[in-house]
Amino acid sequence: MENGISKYLEYGETGDVLELNLGPQHPSTHGVLRLKLRLDGEVVVSAEPVIGYLHTGVEKECESRTYHQVFTLVDRLDYLSGPAEEQAFAAVVERLMTVEVPERAQTIRLILLELSRIASHLLWVGTSALELNMSSVYMYCFAEREKILDLFEEMSGARMFPSCWRIGGVAYDLNPEFEGHARRFLKNFPETWKDLDNLLTNNYVWCQRLKGIAIIDKETCKQYMCTGPVIRGAGVPYDIRKVYPYLGYETYQFDVPTYTEADSYARYMVRMEEMKQSASIIDQALSRLKPGPVLTNDRKVALPPRHELARSMEAVIHQFKLVSEGIHPPVGELYQCVESARGELGYYLESNGSNRPYRLRVRSPSFSHVEVLHKVLPGLLLSDVVVGIASVDPILGDVDR
Repeated sequence: MENGISKYLEYGETGDVLELNLGPQHPSTHGVLRLKLRLDGEVVVSAEPVIGYLHTGVEKECESRTYHQVFTLVDRLDYLSGPAEEQAFAAVVERLMTVEVPERAQTIRLILLELSRIASHLLWVGTSALELNMSSVYMYCFAEREKILDLFEEMSGARMFPSCWRIGGVAYDLNPEFEGHARRFLKNFPETWKDLDNLLTNNYVWCQRLKGIAIIDKETCKQYMCTGPVIRGAGVPYDIRKVYPYLGYETYQFDVPTYTEADSYARYMVRMEEMKQSASIIDQALSRLKPGPVLTNDRKVALPPRHELARSMEAVIHQFKLVSEGIHPPVGELYQCVESARGELGYYLESNGSNRPYRLRVRSPSFSHVEVLHKVLPGLLLSDVVVGIASVDPILGDVDR
């Protein structure tokens, strides 16, 4: 970056540098992101990401909501990985309150998380190809992603946000047809994956546009705290599901794909391989589904069963207090992270014993991935900036919290 600034100052004296605003409203920015580019002809001399156009104040809003109401807010941060947001928040509260999640609820959560990961990667592949004028790939990806959204809708009535996480489990069980429909998706998915592989992996245009572009090496990843496919594309097998396992991930068989080239193509390959691994995890999880409760019986956090409300005044009072007043975690602070489709997603929660979070801080992977652009974009052609932005897969709702 220092060389970029000095070069900019050198060109600025002669008037040969052009300042160009890419965004904040531009399809290539993957959200409301503005990039202040300085160009020497077609070559990027410096790039300055400007954020804040989508600021929602969710972290502050959570301080005025009960713990149950927070779920509605957080799953709209990274709107392509809503289940990961809900899992991270639920897990940090459950750890603070030492609440045990039933085995069946853990398995259901895991299935939804991996389906969400596949859906997010499919959208990334489709939109990245569309930006390089490969519209057929976009159609393949969205047709397959639609099947995952149908599964979400079938279970919860909602497509983008299943919103079924609750402190201590999930709000409702899987419907009887879910397992069969999920297995049908898994049976057909390898064929679609192979189609995408044939269309892109050895495609001359795709390789020419991605290989050697926006190199984010291991040291840069450490410097900017990049995680997910970005750091795994630089050869580091850092995956929260392996390093700090949750939901029983340590009992599942799956690999963490890595590539050492550290360029946009390596990050594409990581995401392609991750989709296969996620499909394998879902298949294992479906085989482990056993009958049982999907919500803890700990009355500190769980609503009473609906059938009790008709004959028990105590159950009615208990439900009224939990819904209107909420839960009261003990005083303390914790950090809990999960592996979202973009990398390490962490929630820091501080409780003062009230029914609302005293402080909630989100460690989003997209923030680091936007900031690293100012280091990796200088030296690229203007046409390659689009590839560089897409390769780190930022979600601006995840950045402007």
